[in-house]
Amino acid sequence: MTAELQKSGPQDGPQGASGDARPEGEPLLSASGLSVEFTGRGGRGTARAVDGVDLDLHAGEVLALVGESGCGKTTLARTLLGLERPTAGRVLFEGRPLAYGARALKRYRHRVQLVQQDPAGSLNPRHTVYDAVAEGLRIHEGATADEERRVAGALSRAGLRPPERFYLRYPHELSGGQRQRVVIAGALVLEPEALVADEPVASLDASVRGEILRLLLDLRADLGLSALVVTHDLGMAWNIADRVAVMYLGRVVEAGPVEEVLAAPRHPYTQALMSVLPESGAEEPQVLAGEPPDPTRIPGGCRFHARCPVLASGEAERAGVADACRTQDPGVLSGSGPARVACHYAALGRTGD
Repeated sequence: MTAELQKSGPQDGPQGASGDARPEGEPLLSASGLSVEFTGRGGRGTARAVDGVDLDLHAGEVLALVGESGCGKTTLARTLLGLERPTAGRVLFEGRPLAYGARALKRYRHRVQLVQQDPAGSLNPRHTVYDAVAEGLRIHEGATADEERRVAGALSRAGLRPPERFYLRYPHELSGGQRQRVVIAGALVLEPEALVADEPVASLDASVRGEILRLLLDLRADLGLSALVVTHDLGMAWNIADRVAVMYLGRVVEAGPVEEVLAAPRHPYTQALMSVLPESGAEEPQVLAGEPPDPTRIPGGCRFHARCPVLASGEAERAGVADACRTQDPGVLSGSGPARVACHYAALGRTGD
């Protein structure tokens, strides 16, 4: 999976558009103790889709949010965008809590834009490329004298050149990669400070995925954009991200600089996800037993313990932490900082390798 991609900047720290190391100051966008609950299927129980998450996105960095389908990563991303309201905790932008009034959200979404997973579904088939890109500009700023210049600039930055060639085309006349570039251009036209990209290459052919990932890296390098990239693909995270947060059942279970977390994963869940990648060096993939538990019935102790290969193999018992795994919550990880893991076994300095 796009193993030839290289992140811009040295590998010992995330880089801004200038090439200087980004300061570890106040995050641009944060989740603080964030929880989101929904009524379970058939009105039974309460599903904790996001359960006490702390997460920081700094200016000019790419943060990958990874995990299996249903782990809560898309709900977390939607909550960071203000599309879902948290049950508890807060979303903060530049250190200030997100306000949910219509005007406040409109101002916020001018600065933090969504790139959706399916460009075919997110583009109106009756709108030309020009109108699709200009739509956000018209909603947020109304008629502007420089509309065409800004639309052309956004299309060019998204790799659709010359932009005039695409103005009058419709989505069905474009390839999948071109449609995704139109979606990205529609976000860029507002000159945001951050993008939230939900599985931005999942619906694309393998032949064009690398092109879109390269585009996201170029936008970070050229414009200083921050990006939260939601994905189930750890190979993609390895290629594009500065930091990674691994989610399981509504909680971040491992997080830190991507080279540390993915090159030497400590949580058994991250190790299992990594084992299917050819570049991981694993002798054979780890197949996790069963499915993630029902989020309306999150188990006590470590929420991964029912599927944990370290516990199942007896290693946790020999290390003296099996009871803790079954009965004690390993806690919530902080939003940013060095590599960290919510695992009783890993806390002993051991891994399940």
